[in-house]
Amino acid sequence: MIDLSDFPSPENPPEPGECVSIERPEPGLAVLTILSPHKSFPVLDAPLLRDLDAAVTEFEGDASLEGIVITGRRTDQFLAGADVEAIAQITDPNVVRKAVIAVHGLFARIEALKPRTVAAVGGPVPGGALELSLSCNVILATDDSKTKIGLPETMLGIIPGWGGSHRLPWRVGIPTALDAILTGRLYRAKKAYKLGIVDRLTKAEYLHRIAADIAMGRLRVKKKERGSKEWLVDKNPLAKAVIRNQATKQVDSKARGNYPAPYRALDLVLGAHGKTLAEAAQLEADAVAELATGRISKNLVSIFFASEAAKKVGQYPDGTTPPKMKSGAVVGGGVMGGGIASLMAEKGLTTRLCDLSQAALDGASITHRADITKKLKRRRTTLSRANAAIDGMTTSVGITGVGQAEIAVEAVAEIMGVKRKVFGDLAKQMPDDAILATNTSSLSVSEMQETIPNPGRVVGMHFFNPVKQMPLVEIVRGENTSDDAVTRTAALAVQLGKTPVVTKDVPGFLVNRLLGPYLDEAVRLFVDGVSPLRIDRLLLQFGMPMGPFALLDEVGLDIAQHAAQSLHEGYGDRMTPCTAIGGMLKPTRRGKKSGRGFFDHTGKGKPEIMDDLSSFQTGTSAMSMSDEAIIERIVLAMMGEGARAFEERVVATAQEFDLATVFGTGFAPFRGGLLKYADALGAKRVVELMDKHRQMPDVASRGEGPAQRFEPTKRQREMAFSDLDFHDAAADSAKKSA
Repeated sequence: MIDLSDFPSPENPPEPGECVSIERPEPGLAVLTILSPHKSFPVLDAPLLRDLDAAVTEFEGDASLEGIVITGRRTDQFLAGADVEAIAQITDPNVVRKAVIAVHGLFARIEALKPRTVAAVGGPVPGGALELSLSCNVILATDDSKTKIGLPETMLGIIPGWGGSHRLPWRVGIPTALDAILTGRLYRAKKAYKLGIVDRLTKAEYLHRIAADIAMGRLRVKKKERGSKEWLVDKNPLAKAVIRNQATKQVDSKARGNYPAPYRALDLVLGAHGKTLAEAAQLEADAVAELATGRISKNLVSIFFASEAAKKVGQYPDGTTPPKMKSGAVVGGGVMGGGIASLMAEKGLTTRLCDLSQAALDGASITHRADITKKLKRRRTTLSRANAAIDGMTTSVGITGVGQAEIAVEAVAEIMGVKRKVFGDLAKQMPDDAILATNTSSLSVSEMQETIPNPGRVVGMHFFNPVKQMPLVEIVRGENTSDDAVTRTAALAVQLGKTPVVTKDVPGFLVNRLLGPYLDEAVRLFVDGVSPLRIDRLLLQFGMPMGPFALLDEVGLDIAQHAAQSLHEGYGDRMTPCTAIGGMLKPTRRGKKSGRGFFDHTGKGKPEIMDDLSSFQTGTSAMSMSDEAIIERIVLAMMGEGARAFEERVVATAQEFDLATVFGTGFAPFRGGLLKYADALGAKRVVELMDKHRQMPDVASRGEGPAQRFEPTKRQREMAFSDLDFHDAAADSAKKSA
């Protein structure tokens, strides 16, 4: 009997036997269906594992069985993997170790069953769901776009711990297993079959019939064999040494030593061959026990839960979701507008892109076609979907052909009068209940509503550049924006594959409000003598995806200067920007888009630092600062403004705040977000550091305005005195509000 007495169980767990059903459709065949009635999507939680254990015991005692099929309650719903929520609650490594060993034992019993076992799967098959399948003799998967298979555990700061770190390399070899586990990629069905992760594909409607035929021996499945590669690669010490060296370099380039899970996974996969199941179980249990109870995994899991919760922003209070939008319009054919229109068309919306410039429309159309064609060549889409995406985007000079659009997103110049005119023209042509969304990064949504009929439908939908890569969309609620408009816009964001976060209508909203002082502080240190290369290197080591100066070039120096000025106008002297960018800016020097900024992007290789930057440096006072002090200064500038934004409740919860900082500013995911990082430091330490930097001569000499960035708020000082953190403060505030 599996012992999960210490493993957290859900509230109101189902009665024993309710999580699975066993049917005997013909003599010698058993079909085990995973039901988990307490879950909208089953997970390997304590009740399900308990019932699986009982089912395996029944199978072990039935000598009449010839075949067993393990499947889900629908052909597109097998398992969502392990119960991450339960794992997140565990802080004792011994409890984790015990649970891992227990599940290993259960899966080993499935593997040892005498009848032929078939995992008949479809829909998402991540992590523990695949590990359960790997313990079966054959994996049969539906050849469907919804079927995605893989081991994403390293994305949550852990490793595949229920046999995946060993059974997968045994099945497909070390190179393929490493790529799957280190990237955390979920493969489409055809790719998983090609790699040998699954043994056969079938259409969803045939899944159960084919599974039964395989289980009963009526249909043979030829499994991919490693052959000589097992000895030449998987069991060859020299080959494994070469693989380790190459894989370590790849992990270093992405993890930079900040994420321990990929390194542990690398060791386990390379050492898989030659291990017994018992030895593998112990190694995986030790790794998971250490990683799952560590801060990094807890932080990554919290971001995962926050991103899942964010999807519910696109639901009504009763849990229903607005109908998927079928048609949309975008006004503005520049980089942002073209990207938004392309994304809409790719996700199935009939999309009209409008601009006054035919050249802009032509450029957007060419980029759209090129992007879809590239995805087709890389087999990331099908021919029919590619054609539909290309055909789904039409263009017009001027605002025409938008009468049927359910939403229009304007992405024109950041000039209030221009945006109001665009909304006025759209309102005349579109239905009264159509949403008018602005992609503004700095202007007031409330002000845009003032002259528009039915102002409740006007909402901010702030995408980030590059549109298709950046996961966050800020949904900005103006003073008159209706709840329905917020919900429908958030639902569209989810439909487009984005993560929505609702913000108040304040200058810079949340992300740009935090990025402003972060980038400005980096520029001030540069002006005072610190090399941009050094600053970028330090922030990469801290965990940011790119350094501040690489980010400035990516955003565009002209855009960054405009955003900085908007923040200054909105928040006063505290946001007084450094003038260095303005002095550098010229038509040929706007960052990556013009070829030059802080870096020269005109060459074919890695961008080189511009050789004239010293002419923009007016001091040397910061050159002697330690690496630690430079990181502190830049991050604290963001943290100080973050404290103010959090106290103003620019977003509703600390969870959403952290999600926005990770998905929007790129704040180091392993640190869990800006507030999580502040909590890890402790309020007392944060206040001490802010006071220290505020009193530094170079900061004090800036004058009262910019130095205020390092002035802790009254609430921060109270938190330091009472040893309260941001998440505690958020919970306390919520209780008081209730």
